[in-house]
Amino acid sequence: MSTADRRALIVDAAIDLIAAQGLRALTHRALDAALELPAGSASYYFRSRRALLAGIVERIAARSRADFLAGGFDTPDLRDRAALARAIARWLDRLLAERRHHLIVRHALILELRADPELRARLAHGLFSAEGARDLFAALDFADPDAAAADFLAVLEGAVFDRFAGARADLPAGTPQNVDELAALLIRFLA
Repeated sequence: MSTADRRALIVDAAIDLIAAQGLRALTHRALDAALELPAGSASYYFRSRRALLAGIVERIAARSRADFLAGGFDTPDLRDRAALARAIARWLDRLLAERRHHLIVRHALILELRADPELRARLAHGLFSAEGARDLFAALDFADPDAAAADFLAVLEGAVFDRFAGARADLPAGTPQNVDELAALLIRFLA
């Protein structure tokens, strides 16, 4: 197994460990045990806790960028706001269904990394594209596309948090009901 593959394996295990047991459970020793690696293996690849957290941040940010670029919520006619809201809702639902652990860990780390502005900023601004949102609202002829984009991203963040940790956390992702509810929320904003 290559060094890059081993590092990715350790980071993925760290994400799963945090999502299941919380940040306090994250230790090099716990990762070695979870992956059945010889003692000291995780610390060989990630010398410090910050290096490990940086690896997690990079993994989540890279996956978020790739998912956003492949989002598939372009509609041929931006005048059809309902279709646009539904496409974005499907993308959010897929995010909730496929990357729940990433979302949990991302929010835990945003709080944990308050004293590390570099890593915190990468997480806080990495799930959605501010530029993509601004371009969307400019194309929709909003008077202030920057403000609309910032507000829209706040709505998306809130909707995602609500569905993995908030009042609606028990609603199953990957269902038509979840997509319908998300689309209804988004159309109210886009209208």
